[in-house]
Amino acid sequence: ELLREADVVVTNPPFSLFREYIALLEEYRKYFIIIGNMNAVTYKEIFPMIAENRLWLGYNSGHFWFKVPDSYEIKKTDFKIDEHGQKWRRMGNICWFTNVDIEKRHENMPLFRSYSPELYPKYDNYDAINVDRTVDIPCDYYGVMGVPITFLSQYNPDQFEIVAFRKGTDGKDLVYSFPDCSHSVNVERERERTGRRTVQPYFRILVRRKPTTHTTT
Repeated sequence: ELLREADVVVTNPPFSLFREYIALLEEYRKYFIIIGNMNAVTYKEIFPMIAENRLWLGYNSGHFWFKVPDSYEIKKTDFKIDEHGQKWRRMGNICWFTNVDIEKRHENMPLFRSYSPELYPKYDNYDAINVDRTVDIPCDYYGVMGVPITFLSQYNPDQFEIVAFRKGTDGKDLVYSFPDCSHSVNVERERERTGRRTVQPYFRILVRRKPTTHTTT
C-alpha cells in the first residue's frame, strides 16, 4: 500500500533481493533512488534496463559506510564505532541506481588517450578492442570497445551507445546482447606474443562512441 502511494522510492533494499525489488518498482512504474552493489549491472535482468536507458547509476559510488546493529560482530577491517557507540561497517563496490534523470548522465566523459593497436588489442573472435580502465578509453577510436563495469558511473547515453554485455568466468563466455547479438566473445588475449601469459577480463561492457561526439580541428 505504501508503494502504491509513493511518488519516489528511496531505500537500501536487501542486495539478495535486488532483481525482485527492481521488478516490483518497474511493475508499479515508480521513480526510484536505491542503493545496490555495482555487480548488479551484470544481472541479465538489470543489464537490458541500462542498455535501454530505463535505469542508470546515480551520484557517488565506491566504499559506503553502513550502520549495523549492536549485535554485529567486531571486524578487524572496514569496521568502526563512533563517539556515540554506533557500530559501522564499510562495504565496497556500492553505488546508487536510479531512473530519475540527473545532470551527471549528460556530461561528456573527458577522453585524452590516443589509440594504438599495441595498447588496445582486439578480442580473438569479436571485432572490438579491450580497454582495461575507463580513464584509458581512446579519444580517436569509434569502433566497439570492451570496457569495465565502472564505465557506467560516467556513462552518458548521448556520448556512447551500449552494444552488448559480456560476462565470462572460468573460460566461459556469455553475451547478453542489445538488441541482439549471437557472437561468442573470447576475450583471451596477449599483450605480447611471447613472454607473457594471456589475460582474461572478468566483465566487459561493449560500447561504441556515437558519431555526434566526433571532434574536428
